[in-house]
Amino acid sequence: MKNDVKCPLNYTMNLIGTKWKPLILFHLLEENLRSGVLQKHISGISNKMFTQTIRELEKDGLVFRKVYPVVPPKVEYGLTERGKSLEPILRGLDAWGLKDSKI
Repeated sequence: MKNDVKCPLNYTMNLIGTKWKPLILFHLLEENLRSGVLQKHISGISNKMFTQTIRELEKDGLVFRKVYPVVPPKVEYGLTERGKSLEPILRGLDAWGLKDSKI
């Protein structure tokens, strides 16, 4: 077994392996979304958990946050190039779930 520090899978799972991170990333694949719209796409996520998760994704360089100088404030999220590089993984998980769950 590889040392956790040098294990690529461990590294990846630390970045995207929570319950909510893959869902947020998946919903940003098609377009940038406003905070409220993005949160509505993710059934069951609390405001606190959404905020915590999106901040972690920003910190890890997978998501960017754009604030528009308007009243009321408008905040939009999108994928960075690093975040976009996860598309094959996210689409693969979605396809596997669709096939396996018979949705």
